[in-house]
Amino acid sequence: MAEKLSAEARNLALARLADWSHDAASDAIIREFRFKDFSQSFAFMTRVALLAEKAAHHPEWSNVYNQVRIVLSTHDAGGLSQKDIDLAHSIDALLD
Repeated sequence: MAEKLSAEARNLALARLADWSHDAASDAIIREFRFKDFSQSFAFMTRVALLAEKAAHHPEWSNVYNQVRIVLSTHDAGGLSQKDIDLAHSIDALLD
């Protein structure tokens, strides 16, 4: 089971995830993505799904046409864990 990050560890991790925002109420990180069209957004979601499956850590997400919103939090840890930070970095790497 993953452990919830301490406030200090969370702040250090978030400093390296500039495009993600922290939602204190749910202790989750959130990022919104925009693509040219639905096909690009769906292809991105497919790539994220493969990463998430490999990591055995699945995001909360939504898709409306060319927009994808991803929320990462580890429910069994009660908030943000290293699993969320690692998946966020992997997701960001898809866009490099």
